[in-house]
Amino acid sequence: MSSAQAVENKEQKKYQLFIDGQWVDAESGKTFQTPNPATGEPLAEIAEADKADIDKAVAAARRAFEGKWSKLSARDRGRLLYKLSQLIEQHSAELAALETADNGKPIKESLYVDLPQVVENFEYFAGWATKIEGETIPVPGKMFNYTLREPIGVCGQIIPWNFPLLMAAWKLAPALAAGNTVVLKPAEQTPVGAMELAKLIQEAGFPEGVVNIVPGYGETAGAALASSGNDQLRRARHGSGSAAQAGGGPADRGYRRVARRAQAARFRAQDDPDNWSQPRHSRGADQLRAEARAGLCRVRPEPRPDDRREG
Repeated sequence: MSSAQAVENKEQKKYQLFIDGQWVDAESGKTFQTPNPATGEPLAEIAEADKADIDKAVAAARRAFEGKWSKLSARDRGRLLYKLSQLIEQHSAELAALETADNGKPIKESLYVDLPQVVENFEYFAGWATKIEGETIPVPGKMFNYTLREPIGVCGQIIPWNFPLLMAAWKLAPALAAGNTVVLKPAEQTPVGAMELAKLIQEAGFPEGVVNIVPGYGETAGAALASSGNDQLRRARHGSGSAAQAGGGPADRGYRRVARRAQAARFRAQDDPDNWSQPRHSRGADQLRAEARAGLCRVRPEPRPDDRREG
């Protein structure tokens, strides 16, 4: 099945923002379209979040963290994550087709690589919910020394376009297992998978406000989510481009320095006639998109002109 055939666009899908357990329009009323890259035809119309919507989502996540979610036992958090993994598995064929139509990757990769790993990731962290433990530490003197691991609160998460559902799973599952709440912004190029995931999160029975999904552009929604002006947020970004560049306050600079240096080298297939894998260079290069450093041919870094050693 090709990317063009993965989903029959009989009717264009429409998605609102998922905030506080409800599907709502953006405060501005704006929407944007995401196309099927194989055909160029519109795949979905998406509500466009900006700062006002991000603030609403953060407030909802904060209420959930201080309310129902913090009162839920670790065992019950794990059960919710496991239920979500089972729902994803039940809908894996549909989700894989949408992932291919939205992202453009081969349907075999979506169905047999991405979706199984999404399911496994939620299953894995479902088990971790009851395994987060502190320690007692022997120290001299008449003292009792121990560690207590606690959730940090509201997590702002921004993910890239190359593995939309898998990146969402990587960010959501550990944060939720640890007892945090989340505001997630998917890449504006590939928001459909995350919006479908929100439906399953709702069906699994997560309390309102625990997970909020707010698609939008990096310079508006992403910048608002990554802004250091909101001290209620703990931030996690994955990727390059708008995912890595969103935000810019003092709290972000240390992270951005590391993230951008990690992305500072482009790769190209080495021109070597004796390289046994050279005929496969096109497939290997395809696997090099964004973070997927899984090329099947030998590669070597080609530094960017602005990649200068610091210190």
